[in-house]
Amino acid sequence: MSDTKPIWRKPNDPAELNARMADTMPGLLGIQLLEFGPDWLSAEMPVDRRHAQPAGILHGGASVVLSETLGSVACWMAAPEGMVCVGLEVNANHVAAVAVGQTVTAICRALHIGRTTQVWQTEIRRADGKLACISRLTCAVIDTPTPGLPR
Repeated sequence: MSDTKPIWRKPNDPAELNARMADTMPGLLGIQLLEFGPDWLSAEMPVDRRHAQPAGILHGGASVVLSETLGSVACWMAAPEGMVCVGLEVNANHVAAVAVGQTVTAICRALHIGRTTQVWQTEIRRADGKLACISRLTCAVIDTPTPGLPR
C-alpha cells in the first residue's frame, strides 16, 4: 500500500472523462483513460493506420497527442476549482519504434504542481514493456476562463 497522498481535486472517473473526450482529438485517436492512482494516471492507445507514419510505425506526433492529453487531464484534475490549464510547452524523446497493430500504454506523473505552473512526465511503453517515448508537458494554471474550455 502506498503512503502517497492523493493529489486530485476533482472526481477522477475514467469513463466520464473518456465520454467527454469522445469527439475530440483524443477520442478520434482512440485514447482511453484507464486508471487513476494517488499521484498518477494511465491510458492506452491503439496503433493503427491513423497513428502511423509511412514506414508503418507509430508517428511521433501521435505519441505527443497521447502525452499532452494525459498531462492536460492531470493538470486540470490537480488544479483548484475554477482554474483552467493551458499547455505552454511539450517535448518528447522517441526511443523505440512501435509497429502498427500494437497498443501502447502510458503513465503520467507530476514533476511539479505549483500555484501557476505544473509539469507532467509521461512514459509511453510498447506491449512488450519497452519504453517507446518519454515526454514532458508544462502547463500554466490560470483563473481566467477561456470560452469553450471546461471549468
